[in-house]
Amino acid sequence: MTRILLVDDEAAIRRAVRRFLEHQGFEVALAEDLSGAREQAERTGFDLLLADLRLPDGEGTALIGEYPRLPTVIMTSYASVASAVEAMKSGAIDYIAKPFDHDALLLTLRAALRSSAHHRRPHAPGTPAAQEQGLIGESPAIATLRQQMRKVAAADSTVLIRGESGTGKEVAACAIHALSPRAGQPFVPVNCASIPEGLVEAELFGHAQGAYTGAVKARTGLIESADGGVLFLDEIGELAPAAQARLLRVLQEGEIRPVGANQARRVDVRLLAATHRDLEAMIDTGAFRADLYYRLRVLELRIPPLRERLDDLDGLVSHFLAELEQRFGAPGLTLDEETRRRMHAYDWPGNVRELKNALERAVVLSEDNSIDWENLGLVPAAPEARSRSATLTEYFRRFVIENQHRMNETELARALGISRKTLWERRQRENLPRT
Repeated sequence: MTRILLVDDEAAIRRAVRRFLEHQGFEVALAEDLSGAREQAERTGFDLLLADLRLPDGEGTALIGEYPRLPTVIMTSYASVASAVEAMKSGAIDYIAKPFDHDALLLTLRAALRSSAHHRRPHAPGTPAAQEQGLIGESPAIATLRQQMRKVAAADSTVLIRGESGTGKEVAACAIHALSPRAGQPFVPVNCASIPEGLVEAELFGHAQGAYTGAVKARTGLIESADGGVLFLDEIGELAPAAQARLLRVLQEGEIRPVGANQARRVDVRLLAATHRDLEAMIDTGAFRADLYYRLRVLELRIPPLRERLDDLDGLVSHFLAELEQRFGAPGLTLDEETRRRMHAYDWPGNVRELKNALERAVVLSEDNSIDWENLGLVPAAPEARSRSATLTEYFRRFVIENQHRMNETELARALGISRKTLWERRQRENLPRT
């Protein structure tokens, strides 16, 4: 989860912004002045700093020099060109003028995170082994997938990557990019399910200055950010119909028109898309455009679920334990044979992501370096229970999508018979942000 440190001396603003950002899936820590921000930054790692320009004990820009590797967005009530220029000169990645609306804030933060990630990402092609380092395993399924990916990478066609949640579709997309002639150019990943519907077009295509309330300056969209490189659209099945139509035009014409702009711009982008949804069924119901589907499915890859490649389980466990040893300073992490046996008998509905999270949970809960089954928190389900769980998950998604426009979160939770906290957690798990 992306972690943001919010620094503002007004308690009402801190509460409102934190509530909004947590609703969007961010983890937010608060500070009211520079000293509090320093304490938080020393104790916890953050992905972005959102700081007011004027604080009781100095200016928010002072933190930029102290934490130069932490991307910073400055908030200012002094919406003048001079204050904005000074903030950018101090090293801020962006600024936003108060009062701002939530849409403008979200676009600014997403753009800042995107820009920061792009500058941190190494572009050197490297060796084939390094390019495929995320695809761990030597099972026949993975060996076949690697072979297919090398062929797909050499082309410049659109690719549709299919697979269950947690199988590693973004890992495959990164490997395709690294193996392709575009390896030295940007790789821009986008989770379509995480963008509120009202912001999808501005996020993907950018916007002109004054295109809507809060658009104080023009902003480059995600598609243009990937110009010359690769755009990866994860969960493409969640893309709103209007955005589907505009994306189709990009694929057909090779140009974009930012929201509120008069002129179109040419772009050279290779598109990789991924989904765990049944797009063919969505076409039948009118939820997904058939013409876009055929444009996306020029080439197709299927990422096998973990239950189909259990020969790779031990290698994946070793890889993740090595990462956790370094992260938690706990060398010598081990699993006993009984735990390994039960892990091989488990069907891993959450796939590689579930395995990684279960191992992290176990490392945190274990009293020593030996991980046992109970600490993994895995509960094998009977086939009928798994079927029932899938049915209930689909019911949850359908009920929320169909009713969230007329119910608030309290009403939705009450109708589903769960708490607001459980509703929020399920939204995050199902990639179903409120729109």
